[in-house]
Amino acid sequence: MIATETTLKRIWEGCKQHNRKQQELLYQLLAPRMLTACLRYIADRDEAQDVMQEGFIKVFSAMHKYRGEGSLEGWIRRIMVHSAISRHRKQKLVVLADELPEGMHTQMTYNNNNLEAKDLLHLIQQLPDTYRNVFNLYAIEGYSHQEIGNVLGISELVSRTTLCRARGVLKDKLSGLQAREKHRLAS
Repeated sequence: MIATETTLKRIWEGCKQHNRKQQELLYQLLAPRMLTACLRYIADRDEAQDVMQEGFIKVFSAMHKYRGEGSLEGWIRRIMVHSAISRHRKQKLVVLADELPEGMHTQMTYNNNNLEAKDLLHLIQQLPDTYRNVFNLYAIEGYSHQEIGNVLGISELVSRTTLCRARGVLKDKLSGLQAREKHRLAS
């Protein structure tokens, strides 16, 4: 069931009253989308579910911080993203990128690509953790490089470099997929 923002805000009012049924309903409505958001940053599904659970605990603990400005779902998603990134910080998985190799392309363009969203998500999940986090924060969540630097504890330049490298890796992976598909069709 997909709930409208109005429905979510009505349920949210019940949550603020500490109504457990309303909290459960909010969880049931948003859990699939929040798990998808967590899976963008954490490849292991069980770990992503743990992060999502922790995220919902933070949501219900910080209900007073949502002022009703902007999308409630967006506010909750932001908490999930920060929870996923925090998990990586605790595990000390943030690896700084080194110098950008010469000739690295900064833009990815794919024409006539029949790649489905789930396939692209799978490719993104295969990226090294730091590449995946920077790519998701920039390309999917819409963070600026300065915001990414603040969230991940890296410089803005490292964020830009890491995004460029992530795009290069994805481009290589997509090229490999396209080559295999051409070979498969030719056989």
